[in-house]
Amino acid sequence: MGDKSTLTTTEATSLKPLHPVYTVSNIQNKVRTLDGTKVSYALWVKLFTLHAKGYNVLCHIDGTPSPAKESADFAAWENVDSIVLQCIYGTLLDDLLVQVMADESTALDAWKRVKRFFVNNKGPRSQAIQHELANLTLASIPSLDEYSQKVRDLTDQLHALDFPMNDQ
Repeated sequence: MGDKSTLTTTEATSLKPLHPVYTVSNIQNKVRTLDGTKVSYALWVKLFTLHAKGYNVLCHIDGTPSPAKESADFAAWENVDSIVLQCIYGTLLDDLLVQVMADESTALDAWKRVKRFFVNNKGPRSQAIQHELANLTLASIPSLDEYSQKVRDLTDQLHALDFPMNDQ
């Protein structure tokens, strides 16, 4: 009897390591739900991008072209893309999910739809945020930490709309 723990050359070459994205168990533990108020679009993008980079799936949301459908790698890419798409959908507030979800979508398609939802009407949205920031008072918020966080969130939202604020 031979040693059963020894793999033949054919078996060893056919085994591929499991893609890291298959180990994601609960995306909400890593990326908070995008609701547009408590979790701003800018914060969500930062968290999701960090997560995507760590799990080696950034290429699914950064515009990197997918392999050709005829490619041997396409099926594996499509499976990973489905998981990334589930992660995007799983971190959206239900009301937003309904507006963003589409049939036959890739992760990149969904990523772009979420961005369009938050970046459309840049002018009016940035004016509303600037108005909110200008009228924000420490007295209206229970603590200095929460006030600082609110200012940071609003400036991050402005930055996401290409209206960065200076320190003044």
